[in-house]
Amino acid sequence: MREFALPALYEVPADANLADLIRTNAARTPDLAVVARKNAAGDWADVSAAGFLAEVEAAARGLVAAGLRPGDRVGLMSRTRYEWTLLDFAIWTAGGVTVPVYETSSPEQIEWILGDSGAVACVVETAEHAAAVASVRDRVPALRHVWQIDADGDGEGAVDALTAAGSGVSDTVLEKHRTAAGADSPATLVYTSGTTGRPKGCVISHGEFLAECGNAVEQLRPLFRAGEGSILLFLPLAHVFGRLVEIAALLAPIRLGHAPNVQNLTDDLAGFKPTLLLGVPRVFEKVYNSARAKAEADGKGKIFDRAAHTAIAYSRALDTGGPALGLRLRHALFDKLVYAKLRAVLGGRATHAISGGAPLGERLGHFYRGIGFTVLEGYGLTETAAAITVNPVQRPKIGTVGQPLPGCTIRIADDGEVLVRGGNVFKQYWGNDEATAAALDGEWFRTGDLGSLDEDGYLSITGRKKEIIVTAAGKNVAPAVLEDRIRAHALVAECMVVGDGRPFVGALITLDEEFLGRWAQDAGKAGRTAAELADDPELLAAVQLAVDDGNAQVSRAESVRRFRILPGQFTEESGLLTPSLKLKRAVVADSFAAEIEALYER
Repeated sequence: MREFALPALYEVPADANLADLIRTNAARTPDLAVVARKNAAGDWADVSAAGFLAEVEAAARGLVAAGLRPGDRVGLMSRTRYEWTLLDFAIWTAGGVTVPVYETSSPEQIEWILGDSGAVACVVETAEHAAAVASVRDRVPALRHVWQIDADGDGEGAVDALTAAGSGVSDTVLEKHRTAAGADSPATLVYTSGTTGRPKGCVISHGEFLAECGNAVEQLRPLFRAGEGSILLFLPLAHVFGRLVEIAALLAPIRLGHAPNVQNLTDDLAGFKPTLLLGVPRVFEKVYNSARAKAEADGKGKIFDRAAHTAIAYSRALDTGGPALGLRLRHALFDKLVYAKLRAVLGGRATHAISGGAPLGERLGHFYRGIGFTVLEGYGLTETAAAITVNPVQRPKIGTVGQPLPGCTIRIADDGEVLVRGGNVFKQYWGNDEATAAALDGEWFRTGDLGSLDEDGYLSITGRKKEIIVTAAGKNVAPAVLEDRIRAHALVAECMVVGDGRPFVGALITLDEEFLGRWAQDAGKAGRTAAELADDPELLAAVQLAVDDGNAQVSRAESVRRFRILPGQFTEESGLLTPSLKLKRAVVADSFAAEIEALYER
């Protein structure tokens, strides 16, 4: 059994709560730009620390006027936007508990989350969201108020309506609400994505979020330079990773912007020019694949491939004594031809990103560091208030998810499961003692993930304990190792490995629609869809290369022997992915049972 810990760098007072952060900023640096929002002309307009506090407290007064009591739960259903952060802090300032709801949630999911949490109010973004809440309102008895952020017709938007309603609430009353919560008080109920069964409401306290974000900021202080840094948030704020970004930015503080539509992300990055990015691996895969596809279309595919090879070699050399002269010269040439353009796509100022939610892969990790944009991988869960590990800025180990955050301890159990403890680790699921008992072993949280620690305390995740496939021959196979490597290929969108109780390992594969179009064009098969090309020999041979690359990481007994290309995509809308883009394995297996059977036909 191996264990590793780092001492805390940030202490949380017993009476602290998240609402303190914006008051502290306003008191210390009232004129500092802490948030930026798009104005009517589409330009970024700064909001000062004092201005943001005033807007938050005005909305909080409206919540108090509506009857919100300390500890009451308030749903918040919206895309990532300025008002999300404003209302999150307003709920905390009013003494409430925020309950995020994904803006893509179905009425059934909305009913479960608002009903299970006992939410007394809900803020939604659009009329469509309001209609979805209205459709279940008679089955959510505690719900008394619904406000809409986007004004409908001649009506007021949620922030303006709350501000107007709260004009008569005194400073004394507001302060009583603001100070009602301490470090141990619930700040939010984040419902797990639920790859199986009903989502569980993870109770995260003010102290757990403060311990998480405070230690993360101190550990990564070169990236969180107060008054100098900036970050553009495009992750969903209903996901705990998005909340880490929001809170850490205001704790540091660094300038925070919001990008509600990832379709416009390139333009938003160019306009906002962040110094730091936080994202999931699929974002960084897309940037790489799109750049390579564009180079192919422009007849510069071979140049891009040589540049990528050089970047990877350069990064690897940094870990083994440094690059030789010839490699340094090639790297300098490609920096002018290729790398600078890629950095410009990412805003032009950022030198680092933090990635979580899924493995990035060693190849992409070295590629990005090699172009001068280091992606620091981290690891965490909802139950750990986001990150429990992160790669340090000065000493990243590509291929690992880093060392424990200061104040956290990682232990590898005898069966390989990753156990964690620390000030950021949750203590309960909302109203679910059975699930709480199953997840917590005394002071340790059982993550359900399998991993290993090296001699320096860097963690590597090797798979999910419950997702281990046991073939008919009794071979244990961790799907994640294969899936992550196969999915790294530009043609592959998603991959799900199968084979439990079967004679060999197989895979279901969906294709990246953008890259497939370019591949089809180059292959003289323009306009043909994934369904039409599913049995095309040339396409099968191209995908086989991705499978071969994945198989190179495992033994023959663990390798993918056969695969099927599926005609569509695994999407959240189809019910095959969670809102955080994790595979719902049981649902996929059920939906494509015939395709799985076909893999094993003689």
